[in-house]
Order: sequence, then C-alpha cells, then structure tokens
Amino acid sequence: MKIQKISRSFMLLVLMAICQSAFALQTSDYKQLDTLFRQVAGETNYTVAQLEELFKDVEIKQNIIEAMERPAESTMTWTRYSKIFLTEKNIKKGVEFWQAHAEILARAEQEFAVAPEIIVATLGVETRYGSNTGNYRVIDALSTLALEYPRRSKYFTAELKNFLLLTDQNKLDPLGVTGSYAGAIGLPQFMPSSYRSYAVDFTNDGSSDLVNSIDDAIGSIASYYSKHGWKPGQPVSWSATSVSDQASKLVVKKRKTDRSLKKLQKAGVVVQEQGFLDARVGLIKLTGDQGPEYRVAFDNFFVITRYNTSRMYATAVQLLGEEIKARVQAAR
Repeated sequence: MKIQKISRSFMLLVLMAICQSAFALQTSDYKQLDTLFRQVAGETNYTVAQLEELFKDVEIKQNIIEAMERPAESTMTWTRYSKIFLTEKNIKKGVEFWQAHAEILARAEQEFAVAPEIIVATLGVETRYGSNTGNYRVIDALSTLALEYPRRSKYFTAELKNFLLLTDQNKLDPLGVTGSYAGAIGLPQFMPSSYRSYAVDFTNDGSSDLVNSIDDAIGSIASYYSKHGWKPGQPVSWSATSVSDQASKLVVKKRKTDRSLKKLQKAGVVVQEQGFLDARVGLIKLTGDQGPEYRVAFDNFFVITRYNTSRMYATAVQLLGEEIKARVQAAR
C-alpha cells in the first residue's frame, strides 16, 4: 500500500511537470494545419513545405493557456486596477513621452482627429510607452491558442493566419517576433489582424513598423480609433455623482450607447458637467472597494473598448490621458 502511494505521488509530479512545460509542435497531430498551410501558401511567398519546416520550431506552451484562463484583471476591483496604471511614474513618463513626440502627436491629431492624450495613454497602459512589449514568441502564442484552446480556436487560428501573412508582407522573421501571451505585437499591442488592417506607415519608409517605430505606433493607434468611430470634441465618460435606484437598473449591457444623456438624467443620474444633453450615452458600473462607481459613457468610451473590451481599461486610458494632458498644458 505504501509503494502505491509513492507511485501515485510520483506520477502526479510528473503530470504536473508535463502540464507546466512547453513541447515542440508536431504538425501531424493537428490536421487543421494542413488547411492553414495551403491557404497561407496560396496568398504569400511561403510554400507548404516551408511552413511545415517553420512549424517544427514552434512550441506549445501550457502557461499561455493558463494565462488566458486566469487573466489578472478578472478578479480585480476598479480601485485596485486603477492603481496599476494611474501612478505618478506612469503619468510623468506620459508627460515626457508627449513632450518628446509632440510634433508627431499633433500630426496624428490633424490627420485622424483623435485626441493626443488618448494616444499617449493607450501606449502608457499597453506597454508603458514601449518599455514592456512582451517576451513570448508570437508564433508560439498564437499556435498554442489556435490548437490547444478550443474555446477560442477559431479566432486564434485566424490571427495565426494573419500573422503569417504579415510576416510575409513586412518581411519579418516569424520566429523572431515577440509579444504578449495572446499574440499582440509591438508598442501598441496590435493583434495581427489589426496590424494588417489599421497600421500606417507614418515615417514614409515603405512599411509600418509597430515594433521599433514610435511614429508608426502613434499614427496606427490614431488610425485604429478613427476607423472605429472616434468623435472629435466629444467627451469619453463622466463620473456620476449620484445614481437613483431606478437609474442603477439602466446599466448598459452591450458595448454601445443606448439612450440620450437627457433621458438618463431624468431617470436619476446626476453629473457635474454641462452640455451634450442630446448625445447618446450608456451608464456603466465599475466595482470599487467601497461599492459600485457609475460613469456616463459616450460613444468615444466604447470606441476605446474596441481596443480592449474591459470597461476598466477604457476608464484607465481616459483618466491617465486627462492627467497627462493637464500637466503638459501646465508646463507650457
């Protein structure tokens, strides 16, 4: 009986080690790769044989799946989440970034009509202005999630295809591109499909480089928000100072506005700001340490959630941007 217990414990340790490790991808184990390789070969300079050889160096990583299953923000309150991004260090670095790249930010605002503070804050939240762009090989991340994460396999298979198309288009080493555990790339953390659809060549050097070019990253974020409906001059969101019991039931479920500000105020939502009474808004709720916190979100707020679906993310981008903007203006 004692021997059996030792054997089971040993086997458990072995299984845990296997689950936590990476292992080389065997293309023969994944029939869906045959279709993917044929599609990519039909649209690029890659051949099926080259892709089969390339994927011999790809690794499946269990820790990527674990990260997807337990995203850090899923258990956070807004209070805790905000303290990660709305820090003195992040604000100061944002001011320095704006001042260092004021000319290109002004150009992005002129061409795409997107507020510079939103561009800067997006970079601040995503990668700390380019200092933390992720160290996973993108091909490993996307392959792992496409092949071993059934819940979102379709989405990540499409992103893997887009990544291969991107590497061919931009002449990138597919094994050399690193990013987040979800496969997001570069300073603005674009997924491959977004990279191909919204990245712009703001340096006019013949390609959009979101890994090394700050100018391209700034222009591409502006391009992304513009093409998703950014409305210049409109607010992002306002804090509600009071919300009636009746109005608290009107929290919007989807990522879009659902009624006019005038109607929301009649229902019992109080804000300090004036104007925009006929603008479409949506009431959102954040979970604070001391209870719910409500905000009146305009269309621009939900444009930011096209970048990242989290309402905490969009709020963090807005508030970080506002603080950075105030300090930049004060320093002029």
